[in-house]
Amino acid sequence: MAVTLADVAARAGVSAATVSRVLSGRYPVTEGTRGRVLRAVAELEYVVDGPASALAGAGSDLVGILVNDLADPFFGVLAGAVQGELGGAAGPGGEKLAVVCSTGGSPERELDHLTHLQRQRAAAVVLTGGASEDPGHARALAARLARLAEAGTRVVLCGRPPLDPVGAEGAERHAAHRSGASVAPVTLAFDNRGGARRLTAHLLALGHRRIGCVAGPAGRTTTAERLAGHRDALAAHGVADVPGRTVPGAYDRASGYDAAVELLRREPDLTAVVAANDTAALGVCAALRDRGLRIPDDVSVAGFDDLPFSVDAAPALTTVRLPLREAGARAGRLALGRAVAPPGGVATLPGELLVRESTGPVRSGAAGVGGAGGAVSGGIGSGRSGG
Repeated sequence: MAVTLADVAARAGVSAATVSRVLSGRYPVTEGTRGRVLRAVAELEYVVDGPASALAGAGSDLVGILVNDLADPFFGVLAGAVQGELGGAAGPGGEKLAVVCSTGGSPERELDHLTHLQRQRAAAVVLTGGASEDPGHARALAARLARLAEAGTRVVLCGRPPLDPVGAEGAERHAAHRSGASVAPVTLAFDNRGGARRLTAHLLALGHRRIGCVAGPAGRTTTAERLAGHRDALAAHGVADVPGRTVPGAYDRASGYDAAVELLRREPDLTAVVAANDTAALGVCAALRDRGLRIPDDVSVAGFDDLPFSVDAAPALTTVRLPLREAGARAGRLALGRAVAPPGGVATLPGELLVRESTGPVRSGAAGVGGAGGAVSGGIGSGRSGG
């Protein structure tokens, strides 16, 4: 059964009228009472009906799209592709209104946005990008998504891994007990690990052995997956994973610049750098140029995602293309019930290695331990194609 106002009142030890006064904010209430009520609301995860409560049982025209950063082209492409599927009257449900919610990478804000969307009885919710690795947040997220699905909201994860199995299992059991239905969201995941493995293997094949890594922010699934792929490739080629050759940072240009400066301070003889994404790779390139180093003659640089500017960078970035537009469009169709869910509810979308001018063979005498390596094998994209 859904949590009621009376349940909150009982937990807080006050009357239902007092709970109503606290939640409305229009009546004077002591701070102690207010605190007890708000704690009870949080503990019971009570959802206050919004304006849509007057339309109980009616279909909603609202679709929520959660992104980490509106200014990041990665999320802009995904959200734009989702929204592009929501317009027009064709298909079931007709046109929908997209509401894009930026979390700023905050797990708490992610949960808050989901609560607001539940209050508005959103028809669908699409969560994009990596997730927090914190187990407590994973459980809270699974429970929040289970309640949304139980209320009839379609939930799609786009560009992030499936829900944590432990947290999702507990949430599903709870919701299934109440509704008798499965509530696992549909997941469109990116093969970040496989893409990063191919990217680092490309550099190793060019003879690079002293490879710096500008990783993403700690505690995010995307960071962990891409770093794991980088390390997979090093291990497969017998190259040591030197801790000092990895520097964490945000997915932005400034972090890429600062991380490259730190990597060069630690090891001036690096011959290549792989960056967490294309935006950070631009910062790496700028830091190298400011120190008089040529790309790729002195240091090769590679990014990830194949963001729109990557092919026009100077030199054009070697990167891993993720099918951002295709994934976003598919997520939009799934959110509207206009596409069939993949088998098991999960699809993993591969990345494509695009070799461009920012990477080249290691300079003579700089191959380090393990030798110069082989040439790039055929079948890999090259030049400016596929930008």
